[in-house]
Amino acid sequence: MRTRADIIDDNFCRSVLSNNLPTPPSTTASIISFDESDLSAHELVDLFESQVMSRQLDFHSRRLQARGESFYTIGSAGHEGNAVCGKVFRHTDMAFLHYRSAAFLIQRSKQLGGQTPLYDMLLSFSASSDDPISGGRHKVLGSKHLFIPPQTSTIASHLPKAVGAAFSIPLSASHNVTVNAEMPSDSVVICNFGDASSNLSTAQGAINSAAWAAYQGTPLPLVFICEDNGIGISTATPEGWIAANFSNRPGLNYLYCNGLDLIDTYETMKNAESIARYRKQPVFVHMKTVRLMGHAGSDAEIAYRTQQDIDATEAHDPLLYSAGLIINNNILNSEQLVSLYNDMGERVSRVAEFAIKRPKLESLNDVCASLAPKRTPCVKDNRFVVTKEQNRDLFKRDKTLLAKPQPMGRIINWTLKRLMASQKNIVLCGEDVGIKGGVYHVTHGLVEQFGASRVLNTLLDEQCILGLAIGMAHNGFLPIPEIQFLAYVHNAEDQIRGEAATLSFFSNGQFSNPMVIRVAGLGYQKGFGGHFHNDNSLAVFRDIPGIVIACPSNGKDASAMLSTCVQHAWEQKKVIIFIEPIALYMTRDLHQESDNLWACHFESEVPAIEIGQLGVHIECASENQHKLCIITYGNGYFLSRQAAKILNEKYGVDVTIVDLRWLSDIDEEALLNIVKPFEHILVVDECRKSGSVSEAILAIFIDAGTKDKTIKRLTGEDCFVPLGKAATLGMPSREDIVQASLSIFINTSIFEEIK
Repeated sequence: MRTRADIIDDNFCRSVLSNNLPTPPSTTASIISFDESDLSAHELVDLFESQVMSRQLDFHSRRLQARGESFYTIGSAGHEGNAVCGKVFRHTDMAFLHYRSAAFLIQRSKQLGGQTPLYDMLLSFSASSDDPISGGRHKVLGSKHLFIPPQTSTIASHLPKAVGAAFSIPLSASHNVTVNAEMPSDSVVICNFGDASSNLSTAQGAINSAAWAAYQGTPLPLVFICEDNGIGISTATPEGWIAANFSNRPGLNYLYCNGLDLIDTYETMKNAESIARYRKQPVFVHMKTVRLMGHAGSDAEIAYRTQQDIDATEAHDPLLYSAGLIINNNILNSEQLVSLYNDMGERVSRVAEFAIKRPKLESLNDVCASLAPKRTPCVKDNRFVVTKEQNRDLFKRDKTLLAKPQPMGRIINWTLKRLMASQKNIVLCGEDVGIKGGVYHVTHGLVEQFGASRVLNTLLDEQCILGLAIGMAHNGFLPIPEIQFLAYVHNAEDQIRGEAATLSFFSNGQFSNPMVIRVAGLGYQKGFGGHFHNDNSLAVFRDIPGIVIACPSNGKDASAMLSTCVQHAWEQKKVIIFIEPIALYMTRDLHQESDNLWACHFESEVPAIEIGQLGVHIECASENQHKLCIITYGNGYFLSRQAAKILNEKYGVDVTIVDLRWLSDIDEEALLNIVKPFEHILVVDECRKSGSVSEAILAIFIDAGTKDKTIKRLTGEDCFVPLGKAATLGMPSREDIVQASLSIFINTSIFEEIK
């Protein structure tokens, strides 16, 4: 049975040999002839060759899939005009590509010697571990040498980081910032995507963010390229929608080109490149394309399109337009073009037979090699410390406060100050982090100390805050973005899950976006409830492979852990989530008013707390014989310390409290060793019962075959947090911990003594 790929393949040769070729409509005054263009004859043929290479790869991927040798058939057929972009822009201009951008990558590879795009892409199709970009983990378009971070199945999730990368280019030249930038200072960033993807909130937010910045005069050398083929899988894009939506945005330069016409596309892209590179302004290029062979190999277009529509679309094959341009300008004749086309098909077939025989990923260790953290201790690094003289200058206004114990919020502020002074490429970003200092004033005074180029007030869009951080990290910065409240992560969680956390995995460790994401969160805020501000669930982070989750419970730990996180992020290129319990920001007292036991002094030498390292506190009296181990974190640790005093003094129970500190990378062996002497264990988890860290703790005991212990779990309820005084009713209290602890001893001889 003949497929649409067979029909399109045959139609090209037949149409070229019969000279039955379309010509692009002269619908705009901007369209010029080949003679008027500065594109030479050999350059035009070179572009056509890249288009043919892309097309033959699409054909052969489907043939290989039928043999069980290829695993990806979302191709670029109809979009081959983006080869022009690969020519116009420099290979050092970072490009975040749409999955239909094979011709772009192929053409760009011609700017740099030694590239083998056909072989590389066929290795990717066949999931070979020799694939130079992903190591066989997925079919992705990417190249370290060509400044193309890998993307897969992009649905506009790559637009926010494109904005961030573009923003970082002029920022890297700022006198207030020291950064070894990946991109030259006159680079631009290219980001292409489909018309259907433009409707996603991610795209709308990123484009709005770019326009918002440019409207205020912020330099932003960025080119958005919307490749409009008129359909998203089976849903048509309304005629005129893209132009109506984007042509009149303030701060955004809108250009249109016919992507079927290499000359028109070339002239438009040169204009876009000039605006972005020299005027430092964002450009939106609306590039009209078609989609051939459906969305993917499994997509039967006839199920939702008429045969007449399919035939009409195939008549607008961009390769036919390019062939007509070459023939009509007497550059090559019909036979020469068909020969080039067929020879390339045979070449792809020969290369494919070699590529499919290359090694595949054979073990789980191989798969995870680009993902798993190294877990090596951070050695003292002078890049992350300041001299005594620098320290004195940094804190000269805080001299009086430094002499007194301080709550966690101020300790975090001072730690950020010291880290920013030691590492000049650290940039804070987020809503209200500047002059206001954040909702809880944790970043207060930092903008005055380090300037607006290092403490960035963003617009209110979490997707763009995280995208800004990801893009900046691509260019040598170490961003510390702030998410104002934990629940607001859900507006943007895919930027962490689908973009930041996957980059190292899909690039075989070649690309990274190191960052420390500060998140104010968890429950127990007094007088301030509501599920957006008192969110007690961390499940959104816990199933993302490769990220590190830190959650300090006190100022001393917060300072040490934040320092470890920043150093670990930079040295091991990791994405780290730093959860800051809001209710403990300003907490000073532990047991009674003015005891000041939860405040601490800010130390000039921060004692290291390595990732996975547990904290242990023992509340005991020598005469007590009853022993209990409580495992907890965050607010749970604070409340458990209160409960332990009551259990010890009133009920004669010695309590050892384990503060997990790290909610990923839990040191299971160390935890099991700590609890080994105890028969009775209570796990206190302030988060919801379902999807909580406590589930993982119990699983550790089960996996270890623990049978000789009584283990109980106290958690929050599976409920959202209400407003007002009822806010804490669904979370463990000090009294709950006391009662749960006592109940563990029920059915034992000890229980009668306790009663």
